[in-house]
Amino acid sequence: MELRILAPTGALGAGFDADALARGLAARPDVIACDAGSTDSGPAALGSGTPKLSAQAVTRDLRLLMRARDELGVPLIIGSCGTSGRDAGVDWVASLARTIAAEEDLHAKLGLIYSDQPVQRLQDLYDAGRIQPLANAPEIDRELFQRGHTVAMMGVEPLQEALRDGCDIVLAGRASDTALFAALPHMRGADPGLTWHMAKTIECGAACAIPPSANGLLATLRDDHFDVTTLATGTRLTPRSVAAHTLYENADPYHIAEPSGVLDTTGASYEAVDERTVRVRGARYLPADGYTNKLEGAELVGYQTVIIGGVRDRVVIDALPKLLPAAERYFHDKILDVFNGRVDPAGIDIDYRLYGAGAVLTGSEPDPLTPRELGVLITVTAPDQETAHAIATFVAHASSHLPIAEYDGLVSTLAYPYSPPEMDRGALYRFTLNHVATGVTPTELFRTVTEEL
Repeated sequence: MELRILAPTGALGAGFDADALARGLAARPDVIACDAGSTDSGPAALGSGTPKLSAQAVTRDLRLLMRARDELGVPLIIGSCGTSGRDAGVDWVASLARTIAAEEDLHAKLGLIYSDQPVQRLQDLYDAGRIQPLANAPEIDRELFQRGHTVAMMGVEPLQEALRDGCDIVLAGRASDTALFAALPHMRGADPGLTWHMAKTIECGAACAIPPSANGLLATLRDDHFDVTTLATGTRLTPRSVAAHTLYENADPYHIAEPSGVLDTTGASYEAVDERTVRVRGARYLPADGYTNKLEGAELVGYQTVIIGGVRDRVVIDALPKLLPAAERYFHDKILDVFNGRVDPAGIDIDYRLYGAGAVLTGSEPDPLTPRELGVLITVTAPDQETAHAIATFVAHASSHLPIAEYDGLVSTLAYPYSPPEMDRGALYRFTLNHVATGVTPTELFRTVTEEL
């Protein structure tokens, strides 16, 4: 058996090189698949339904892939549409596909797989004890599902149903990245361990190449090994770079969970075939006792206005650790005064983050930093945008003239690069779930519709 799987990019809309795609197509792949989303960028896409990447960028990539699929006559699978995999994201990418098909005179059977979860279904699962936490999951109750938005992450089975139904293009909601690449090989009877390991290796495109890029990889899957080849000019693969990708987004590089089981790479070996190709053997797939689908949820928690400033005065820099707690107490009283008690200061968060003094690690910086200058990010979070902005105006004003004990009289403490300094950032979302639905069949949480392009 030999199957060729083309992963043209790590994210639809990231902008792969057309020449690299052409090299992959020249190998006559049996399937083209790529991811279009993730939780990597935080909860905003899931909470708001707004894609991370622009329609222009996604259309450019999708057009090239739809042309390629039409030329080769092989399936095209795209997962986690619209970044979050919400139903709205699937519909958004589908609308782009319809426009492209009309413009390019392309004909195909389109399958749309939806992964939004109704509130009642989630509450029924919760009441039955079938929603279980993963590591470090937040506490939840059944009322949580009435707030925000929840999707389930599909495995290979809903994708395979669409392929068996003759779909040429599959646009899926939230999906395991690896499932996109494993679906067709599993249908063709490929070894499960090799299949899942291959899928894990190419899920992010050329992220495991040197240097990493938004370009693609070609995997050639055989009976006892798979080869992975980088496609972009000037890039290479090494056994180390390929093996390292099993650690990406995983706490354990040897045991990687999927809805139907666990990929075990303990016995895997990696061998350089040439500068661009690595051969991989030895992984196993351990089926689980029961099937699970991961649940992801996000909810709106407020609105934010941000202020960016900077300071290069050593005296001010040294004084800030003591000044900022005093400023917080001042703003607490100021909110009560300005809003005449209509706004509860307990519902307002005013956060100062000092870039250059350990802001990235937020208190976990192992070594003390002594910066010559600081970037100061002030974030005001409130229940609505109008209140956040109103509070930010006096926070910005007061923060530019904090009282410095070492100086007599009024001094300027922060310099603002913009006028006005207050910038409305919009809605703030947070993740609400890190759980799995248990005791489910592989397709029951998803629904599929088809149409002719």
